[in-house]
Amino acid sequence: MPKQPELVWLDNLTPKSTRFDDTYYSRTDGLEETRYVFLDGNGLPDRWWAGDNPVIGELGFGTGLNFLATWLAHGSAVQGLDGSARSAQQSLTFVSVEKYPMDRMSLLTALSPWEILHPLANQLAAAWQPEQAGWQALSFDGVRLLLYIGDAVDALATMPVAVDAWYLDGFNPKTNPDLWSGALMQAVFDASTDHATLASYTAAGWVRRNLQAAGFSIAKRKGFGHKRDMITGCKPPSSLSSHSEK
Repeated sequence: MPKQPELVWLDNLTPKSTRFDDTYYSRTDGLEETRYVFLDGNGLPDRWWAGDNPVIGELGFGTGLNFLATWLAHGSAVQGLDGSARSAQQSLTFVSVEKYPMDRMSLLTALSPWEILHPLANQLAAAWQPEQAGWQALSFDGVRLLLYIGDAVDALATMPVAVDAWYLDGFNPKTNPDLWSGALMQAVFDASTDHATLASYTAAGWVRRNLQAAGFSIAKRKGFGHKRDMITGCKPPSSLSSHSEK
């Protein structure tokens, strides 16, 4: 049976992990944070508009906020391509891992601040099986969620697909160093396609160095809200071995 998260709820219904002493998303606006850090950080809206169909990978499913925000944005982008329903070629594949899954009610509570997400959150909650360890495949309208309940090391060793864009969204590296280790970042690199991108809210120096040692080119950009910096990155083609240093 998977371990449950240790939660407290802040006054604006933001969930906080007492195990890792960190909130699941920004207290200012978690949805806008996701859009800025992960969607824009990976250039996803432009890629969808160009007809690209990147497989998205995530470390830290958490509340599902990143998944739902991506689902919503993807639907808007591909519907706008020609005004018609999505085709199979425009479907979204989202791969994620969570070691401490929330129960269904906690999931809905954490997503409740954003009315625009409620229809999608209800679909996710109806299919939610946090007690089922290992890989599970959840299908929605034009969307496939491949979710691993368990340790990220095991998930990355058994990845069912290669990833084109990464959301690195573990808890604070200071309190959850395992999810940012050099070995895990190497596993992320190995599970990525050439030219795969990444984005993360953190810009901790040792996290950047671990990603660069794995083979990613890494750059800083302005962080969300009060945060000074965040990072983006890219996997160079197989023929290249040079890393960028920031």
